[in-house]
Amino acid sequence: MASVGTVKFLLCLILWLWNCNFLPHCQGKQEYPFIKKASTFSSPSISTTSINKAYDYIIVGGGTAGCPLAATLSQNFSVLVLERGGVPFTNPNVTFLENFHITLADLSPTSASQYFVSTDGVFNARGRVLGGGSSINAGFYTRASSRFINKAGWDVKLVNESYPWVEKQIVHRPKFSPFQRAVRDSLIDNGVSPFNGFTYDHIYGTKVGGTIFDRFGRRHTAAELLASGNPDKLTVLVHATVQKIVFDTTGKRPKAIGVIFNDENGKQHEARLGNDMQSEVILSSGAIGSPQMLLLSGIGPKDELQNLNISVVLNNPFVGKGMIDNPMNTVFVPSNRPVHQSLIQTVGITKKGIYIEASSGFSQSNSSIHCHHGIMSPEIGQLHTIPPKQRSIEAIEAYKKNKRDIPVEAFKGGFVLSKVGSAWSVGELKLVNTNVNENPAVTFNYFSHPYDLKRCVEGISMAIKVVQSEHFTNYTLCKRETAERLLNLSVKTTVNFIPKHANDTSSLEQFCKDTVITIWHYHGGCHVGKVVSPDYKVLDVDRLRVVDGSTFTESPGTNPQATVMMMGRYMGVKILRGRLGRLAGI
Repeated sequence: MASVGTVKFLLCLILWLWNCNFLPHCQGKQEYPFIKKASTFSSPSISTTSINKAYDYIIVGGGTAGCPLAATLSQNFSVLVLERGGVPFTNPNVTFLENFHITLADLSPTSASQYFVSTDGVFNARGRVLGGGSSINAGFYTRASSRFINKAGWDVKLVNESYPWVEKQIVHRPKFSPFQRAVRDSLIDNGVSPFNGFTYDHIYGTKVGGTIFDRFGRRHTAAELLASGNPDKLTVLVHATVQKIVFDTTGKRPKAIGVIFNDENGKQHEARLGNDMQSEVILSSGAIGSPQMLLLSGIGPKDELQNLNISVVLNNPFVGKGMIDNPMNTVFVPSNRPVHQSLIQTVGITKKGIYIEASSGFSQSNSSIHCHHGIMSPEIGQLHTIPPKQRSIEAIEAYKKNKRDIPVEAFKGGFVLSKVGSAWSVGELKLVNTNVNENPAVTFNYFSHPYDLKRCVEGISMAIKVVQSEHFTNYTLCKRETAERLLNLSVKTTVNFIPKHANDTSSLEQFCKDTVITIWHYHGGCHVGKVVSPDYKVLDVDRLRVVDGSTFTESPGTNPQATVMMMGRYMGVKILRGRLGRLAGI
């Protein structure tokens, strides 16, 4: 009989071989030879002011838009990508669906998710890893509506070429779960019809969309799109935290000439653009990072910059303005049977601008069962029981410690989610200091516009009907609960810093306000026509562009990642064709 040590060795060997067959990092030296630590950057430290390499494009942020943009531009030009986080390939909390919540729960400085709380009191997260939001999100993949594409002024033919470029590389058909099937049938029975089957397209009715999780539950992020780049012209530095953009201000207009960044050891470097006037610094740092970087670099409201002793490069009062987050509220689905874990697979698209989605079986892995889950958690005791003024760091830590004692049974079930699309409530982003590693202050003003609140009420009413349907009761083996009972359960399972009210279960308006959370679809801060031009060049500045969701005035489709990745590819092709014409060969 084999010894215990031999068995352990064989198990480890099998796991290692399995990982090498399926995980990109095992082919990293072949597929991603251009990904390096920031400390390997060839220019000396900033103190020597010696620069020995210049780039055609410097992309700040290797995220959902930045990766496809870099891969495309590198076909013809030298590209440097500076990503403040690490790689996703070797991180099991990023890679595996069952660990989805652990990254959101990780509040450490090296986490792939950077936690923040809006001034509204809603927990939120930013990507801090190569692949950006595609490395920490729920994976759902669905295209924007034709109305969104037309409003953006994009070339429809090129859009329809750019989406498949992404899809062929990293998008999959989901392994449809029984919970999601109950959602689908309930939506159709409640009038969210017709059923449009499996499709990436944004179509009214109920559909099953794509996912970046494959059939083995492994995530495929935007970082994998870098494999399509030209390794001879592409350099990706991880743990490279850009401090600010460097400008030449001796001419009539400020001109971007490079960036200053810190490596993983805290050493400072400067990366420079070449002398060609068409070379550019491109911000792809997301709806928080891109406006934050413009402000830190001296582009923004003059008074706000001067208050922080930031030298004003360009007074633009619109930087950081127009911040929008699509409010989401949930109805908890109790279950008397074990529920298989599923993230977003089915969506109901209504003509009222309300989207109904669902997720189930949270925290299936032993290591995640008692962690803080970010957007929502099926707990019994809740943080909102602590009065707002007493929510100290110590109180939060005590809450998290007590939460570990909650029985596993409390985590059964799932959620039906109601999201308000094209939200009309608008907020803003402001710097609180000049430390790029810290979050700016972000306000979304959820439900400040009555139309958003009206749609939330309609969405929650629909979600309740879905949960009460026989499709769900047959699946969960639970009796049909009253609306008040479902709302009461849902109030208890929502985590935010918003005080609760006694009438949460009798007033849907109050329920919406008190239980609002996020699904991470925030956008804005660098709007077209106010901060950037229609081709995303920063207004009144040369050689600086923004390509990401910060330019959006609304979130595309039911879930934005497909369109943000497409946008990276689309703009890469547009830029190449603009510079080279037919010689671009793309």
